[in-house]
Amino acid sequence: MTLLEKIIVEPLDGPAAARSEPDFRLVYAEVFAEAPYEESSDAVEATFRRFRSQVRKATFRGALARTADGEPVGIAYGYPLSPATGWWDRLITPVPADVRREDGHRTFGLMEFAVQAPWRRLGVGRRLHEVLLAGGGEERVLLNALPAAEAAQAAYRFWGYRKVGEAHPWEDAALHDVMVLGLG
Repeated sequence: MTLLEKIIVEPLDGPAAARSEPDFRLVYAEVFAEAPYEESSDAVEATFRRFRSQVRKATFRGALARTADGEPVGIAYGYPLSPATGWWDRLITPVPADVRREDGHRTFGLMEFAVQAPWRRLGVGRRLHEVLLAGGGEERVLLNALPAAEAAQAAYRFWGYRKVGEAHPWEDAALHDVMVLGLG
């Protein structure tokens, strides 16, 4: 049995993800403490204040990868973008209106995605991504990625994401690449 075959990836709705917050937090804190992110404990706490709000959305979807003995090794979550989303407003160079149009069903916003270092390059991230997006019905996925996160950038490009612009996703954020993957 390969290492990947020992991984279980489960889809989670908002309430289930809320119950699994300690596992999401453990993976997130470990991965985002690494370079180039180097997030502080305050930054992790801010992420999980948002997480507690995000899991209450009826359209929230998450995925959690665990070893056969239950150890969390990867996370992914997000939700479809509403017509009032500010995501497109953060781009340095605006995109055309037809690209930024949202209706609550068109675009899945991938908020966070992380796989612990020992489990990378084994297909865990790909499985997380597939489980997260399965059955959602959106026509595309949108995410922000640090340009210096070379491994993440390479995976996203390999999966078919393309850069559509650059943004500061939140106040005082570093410049991120805004990437889109068509699902049709």
